[in-house]
Amino acid sequence: MKIVAPVSAAAEVGPLSDAGADEFYCGLVPRSWVERFGTAGANRRIFGNLASEGELGEVIGLAHARGRRVSLVMNAPHYSEAQGEALLELAGQFATLGGDALIVGDIGVLALLAGHGPKLRLHVSSLLSCRNAEAAALYRDLGAHRVVLPRDLTLAEIAAMIAATPGIEFEAFILNDGCVFEEGQCHTIHLPSRLGGPICIDDYAVEHARLDGTALSDAEAAALAANDASYQQWLWYRFSCGFSVTDQGYPFGPCGLCAMPALAASGLTAVKIAGREGATARKAKSVEMVWRVRERMAADHAAVADFAQSLRGRPDLCSSGFMCYYRDALAAH
Repeated sequence: MKIVAPVSAAAEVGPLSDAGADEFYCGLVPRSWVERFGTAGANRRIFGNLASEGELGEVIGLAHARGRRVSLVMNAPHYSEAQGEALLELAGQFATLGGDALIVGDIGVLALLAGHGPKLRLHVSSLLSCRNAEAAALYRDLGAHRVVLPRDLTLAEIAAMIAATPGIEFEAFILNDGCVFEEGQCHTIHLPSRLGGPICIDDYAVEHARLDGTALSDAEAAALAANDASYQQWLWYRFSCGFSVTDQGYPFGPCGLCAMPALAASGLTAVKIAGREGATARKAKSVEMVWRVRERMAADHAAVADFAQSLRGRPDLCSSGFMCYYRDALAAH
């Protein structure tokens, strides 16, 4: 399985390649896009994009020199007809620079690029929520070469979809993106903390009251307080355990490392590390961790889960299940 890593600067290509990345993906918001449409929404992330077309060309050159491919993200929640035409122009520029693939989050844009765009590989973003073989076959027939699966599929569902859909590659998340909502149905953006942060983790001050106006019993108040505390713990796990890392720099948080043998056995082509906006050191340690597990698979396929959990040295966090993309792998361990 290939390891697919995010880059937000040309300087990251070298260290992430050295750590074990096989492919890269990146975003770009051209200045012409902002001037023309008055928005930075050329893709889903406002942050973590390359600075310019020139830097995109530099990323492609550095990656190709190391035998790596580069994909450009086109996955905003919505595009107008005029923006679709601008995406065709951007795809042409990307092809001229030597780019390899486009990651597309809209079925109309997929059809547009397949029919009128340059001869680039087309990857279906997780935002298209491909959850069954029929959807995968549709995207394949429209011209897609790979599907990036949503994060909430089981290992059995992934294996069944791959087996039922020849002629197209599949990619699955492996580290760092903790959102539990269905991206394809989510039309919010992730704002910085000073502007409210992601809408899905708004931390409201809550007061509990009975509808009849009477006071809560001690038991009711305790149960509600325990529920609120459990919610805060869940948020902590889902958002990378407070974005903490081990002494070696390996990140805690959402993870599918224990499932890598099963994913490989199902025929999965690639595993994706999320976090274009993350720090370079965090990305490099994420890649290194996935690479080490993949190497252990080749040497000792049966003991991968134990090895993967040992890398962080916190089996208690793993056993909670709250960090798992694929809890069926944890249950089988």
